[in-house]
Amino acid sequence: MKRAVIFDMYETLTTLMTGPQCFSRDMAALAGADVPRFRAAWRATEEDRMLGRLTFGEATRRSIEACGAWSQTAQDAIMEKRRASREICPERLHPGILPMLDALKARGVKVGLVTNCQSEEVAAIRASVLWPYFDAPVMSFEVGLMKPDPAIFLRCTALLGVEPSECLYVGDGGSHELEAASALGMRPLQAAWYLLADGRGRLQPVGRMAEFPQAEAPADVLEHLE
Repeated sequence: MKRAVIFDMYETLTTLMTGPQCFSRDMAALAGADVPRFRAAWRATEEDRMLGRLTFGEATRRSIEACGAWSQTAQDAIMEKRRASREICPERLHPGILPMLDALKARGVKVGLVTNCQSEEVAAIRASVLWPYFDAPVMSFEVGLMKPDPAIFLRCTALLGVEPSECLYVGDGGSHELEAASALGMRPLQAAWYLLADGRGRLQPVGRMAEFPQAEAPADVLEHLE
């Protein structure tokens, strides 16, 4: 049996696609900035945001200023909406997430986290109901590494005290995470439970990846431990 399961965060354990949202289009609207121009400036800060070189607030101000639209009112409105959008509350969790994590703990399976995230997301993750479950949380903003760099996965396995081959990696597939985990010898599993099941579309930014096994519900993770 696998000794550890390493999870992605967004669109795996929780989702950003329900509840209040604050993506670049929403930020531009709050600032009264041109959306394409704001998006270009915002995307230019992505690596710095993820690797801990810029806080969310610093990157927001830089992007608004690039559009000639900065004001303290706009900055404050964006910060508050973003905070609310990143809050990890029970209503945004698939109902099977916490029972699945409880079952892993009951079996003595270690739980790791490898996530690309920004400063405001670090705070939300640390304050969430999910936080106590992690034996080895590795967040890009804190460690200066981001997926799909193999080093961020290996940082987690080292903290867990396991070899990559002893791990199941569960993620929605963004940032080429499943390919990277597989290349290291982990067993990859695509989390599909945040995909819409009624044919109207999908919640996850990443669709189904047929080349990887998929878990339709969190409880399915337990079946892939053997």
